[in-house]
Amino acid sequence: MLEFVRARQKREPYDEQAYQRCLAESVKDVVRRQAEAGIDIPSDGEFGKAISWSQYALERLSGFERRPAPAGGNPFSRGADRARFAEFYAELDRADGPPATAGATGVLAVCTGPIEYTGQAELQRDITNFKAALAAAGVKQGFLPVAAPASVIPDRKNEYYKTDEDCIRAIGKAMRTEYKAIVDAGLYVQLDDARFAVTYDRMVPPASLADYRRWVEMHVDVLNEALAGIPEERVRYHVCWGSWPGPHTTDVPLKDVVDLILKVTAGTYLIEGANPRHEHEWRVWEKVKLPKGRKLAPGVISHATNVVEHPELVAERLVRVGKLIGPENLVAGTDCGFAQGPFHRRVHPSIMWAKLETLAAGARMASEQLF
Repeated sequence: MLEFVRARQKREPYDEQAYQRCLAESVKDVVRRQAEAGIDIPSDGEFGKAISWSQYALERLSGFERRPAPAGGNPFSRGADRARFAEFYAELDRADGPPATAGATGVLAVCTGPIEYTGQAELQRDITNFKAALAAAGVKQGFLPVAAPASVIPDRKNEYYKTDEDCIRAIGKAMRTEYKAIVDAGLYVQLDDARFAVTYDRMVPPASLADYRRWVEMHVDVLNEALAGIPEERVRYHVCWGSWPGPHTTDVPLKDVVDLILKVTAGTYLIEGANPRHEHEWRVWEKVKLPKGRKLAPGVISHATNVVEHPELVAERLVRVGKLIGPENLVAGTDCGFAQGPFHRRVHPSIMWAKLETLAAGARMASEQLF
């Protein structure tokens, strides 16, 4: 599968029919293995995305031109955390690869024309492959992860629309096609939005928390417009603080943004919670109440460490939240995806499966205690 993806990324020739067969079989295999690990609501592994979890939209939206990223202009090299721990990040980049290639392919995406959704064929292929895989595994429901507007082709440059806000609103309007098609096909749509929280580290300072919150509010408004009319119980919204294995000392606290997260019209909120920088934030739910009819899926296994959590720890994390929000409103989840793209992962595949098994085992233990 990776050989086909590499050829697609480099725009080299490949056997299209062989690729489609390999993709369908890969999705079927990853769904089966999730079911065997005890996962109730699996994903398609995001195998249909040939670039990364967010940059894939470059292949599904019109209006963008790809250019070589300018030297020193990579936004991944900025941020308050990187400024404070510059020596650590220099060492990490040498071992992990430069930030320009960590998230995608080191290409600068420039908006040079009207943005419209053009990826219907790829989207339908992913839906078809996933539904076939679910049926083969005997699983009734699953979710397709896609990028929320704020995270679609992040760090893009706008040269067409009058303002950057006009550009993001065009993205939201175009991506609605993807969101609606997934739900219309009977699947859950999951809006992944790492940029929601990560932008704080890039923006503050010099900007203020109030400036950042205004930025988030605008993007939440765009997302809700894109979700208008889509049944919220079929929508999952995921927020995390980025996947890189760094100190994260300058992350925005959950208490400062939880009200904005809950403004998203989603049936389930997936929020990173196993990260040791944020695990204590389960106490936010002592004061904050979930909107009626909505669910919380706290992350109870980490995507950023190869240490496999103990099932009893997973159960403990779930029980303490379940007692606050009601066990009927609780879903056991992961902090994030285990890889940011086909060639960039944080956790070894063999350990990914062990983590999913411990997630399921811990959830069973928590259910026994809560119910």
